[in-house]
Amino acid sequence: MKTGFLAIIGTFCVVVMLAGCGRKNDEQQEDDGATASVGGTLNAMQEMAKQAEASQKNGPVATIDFRKLKDLLPADADGLARKSASGEKNGMAGFTISTATARYENADNSENIELALVDAGGSGALMGLAAWTMVDVDKETEDGYERTTKMGDNKCYEKYTTSSKSGEIAMVVKNRYVVTAKGNGVSMEKLKSALEAIDTDKLSALN
Repeated sequence: MKTGFLAIIGTFCVVVMLAGCGRKNDEQQEDDGATASVGGTLNAMQEMAKQAEASQKNGPVATIDFRKLKDLLPADADGLARKSASGEKNGMAGFTISTATARYENADNSENIELALVDAGGSGALMGLAAWTMVDVDKETEDGYERTTKMGDNKCYEKYTTSSKSGEIAMVVKNRYVVTAKGNGVSMEKLKSALEAIDTDKLSALN
């Protein structure tokens, strides 16, 4: 249980560190249209700071019982059977985070996908889990890509490596839930299909 929460906190720290280095990276790569501009990064940091301040003033938001999130994980991810599912709820520094995850595999595990549902509660926690919602990214190499996109009205982040057929897609729902599909040996289309198997209308209606 602690491992998952530490991973979330680790993600928060990494995002903050990367955002702090954004201006330096932009200066080094000013000709690279695949990265966010210096101004965009600074604006994103200012917006995240505002959200964190507002979250502190409004007080912590009660997160959903992880069991309700777990119930929304499908039994099948685009043809891959679910092999395990787990959930947890943890708190630190005034934030409480609920998480539910499930792993899906084929017979020899040459294809696998992990789906995760996270209730970040207030925007203060969300900014650490999905800071990419504040910027636009579009980067492409010979072996893959990284970009921000949309599925319906929800902003998404995609990253894929062609040679290893591995990648991830994350989506923010109702400005508090982060839905993620990560996989190996699968196409991005399969990851998107797995993500779409989660009923976001039911997720939005949870209380």
